[in-house]
Amino acid sequence: MIKKQSVPAATPVNGIIPVDITSAQFKADPFPFYAQLRAEAPVFPIMLPSKQRAWLVTRYDDVVNVLKDERFAKNRRNVMSAEQLKKIPWMPPMFKPLERNMLDLDSPDHTRLRALVHKAFTPRLVEQMREQIQQLTNELLDAVEAKGQMDLLADFALVLPLTMIARILGIPAEDNTKFHRWSNAIVSIKTSGDSLRLIPTIMQFMSYARRKIKERRIHPKDDLITALVQAKDGSDTLSEDEIVAMIFLLLIAGHETTVNLIASGTLALLQYPEQLAKLQNEPELIKPAIEELLRFVCPVETATERYAREDITIVGTTIPRGEMVLAAIGSANRDASYFDNPDQLDIARKNNRHLAFGLSSHYCLGAPLARLEGQIAMSALIQRFPALRLNIEPKEIRWHGSFILRGLEALPVAF
Repeated sequence: MIKKQSVPAATPVNGIIPVDITSAQFKADPFPFYAQLRAEAPVFPIMLPSKQRAWLVTRYDDVVNVLKDERFAKNRRNVMSAEQLKKIPWMPPMFKPLERNMLDLDSPDHTRLRALVHKAFTPRLVEQMREQIQQLTNELLDAVEAKGQMDLLADFALVLPLTMIARILGIPAEDNTKFHRWSNAIVSIKTSGDSLRLIPTIMQFMSYARRKIKERRIHPKDDLITALVQAKDGSDTLSEDEIVAMIFLLLIAGHETTVNLIASGTLALLQYPEQLAKLQNEPELIKPAIEELLRFVCPVETATERYAREDITIVGTTIPRGEMVLAAIGSANRDASYFDNPDQLDIARKNNRHLAFGLSSHYCLGAPLARLEGQIAMSALIQRFPALRLNIEPKEIRWHGSFILRGLEALPVAF
């Protein structure tokens, strides 16, 4: 049993040496480490690059409980002691509005924001994108077909969801490059030092978002920024800071997850050629295939941070009040208690209760869009290019170091 406050976060626990879960090396294959934790230390303390201790929860049942249990708060300022609050890494005051995003709030604030945003981000809006997604997919594949090769991430997996979320928000196509640059920089943040270096980038983003909000108040359009500006629940509306935070959240969550699904999912199919051939021969399997790839490659490796409202004991380990908890979705999705042969890719898997989009009140609002984009993109890709193959040696594959997400830096392929 791990006693609370008795284990320095960087020392071995039960003989297991902690790792940097944000490193590119770990992202390449985190699953053996998670398997060891599930078996030997299912609630495990780690030290993040920010020098903050966090607790990894790794078994499926426990991950589900963390995602559903109201004792785990999203807003750390609601649960931390005065001493713990002093240790929070300094944040430039101009970043404060970004904390008003749904991922970092609890009820009633979260409930209010989600209700307002849901009125704008409806299934009808997503379904209206189907034809545009298919058309853009075809255009992107047309553009590379004659070359016989591409970086699947830069030329396809990135461009498709980034372009679509920009269109949904109402961002002009010529600004897509800026959007990607901002997003890539933001998801690379690991320490307060990184945050300081990114002050100019985030200020550029916030200034841009405020200009767009002002434009839509004066000249409404048929886009999501206008819908956010106009969203009402009775007399309740979103403040400008809340709209900026929502655009910020949608910019990152609205495309980074799908980029990783398409690129890492394609790599998984190339690594399991019998599954790739099965999907090419049975294209009707694309829906369960996408669900299996979500489970298998885990584009979002851990759920976003939660904080213990009180001392909470899980499997004999006490997590002290105010400390960070990371529900390891990538581990839960490989738990043999819920998945037969969990380390095997099976595109026809039945009863696939993966947790790739989270659970409960913080379930991913953009899940329908990510699924639709993944289904259209990967179906078109493997049918258009039946001889699709890696264009580098497997040892040359590089993963992106990141906190929450899991994705490739590049994926050169030939066809």
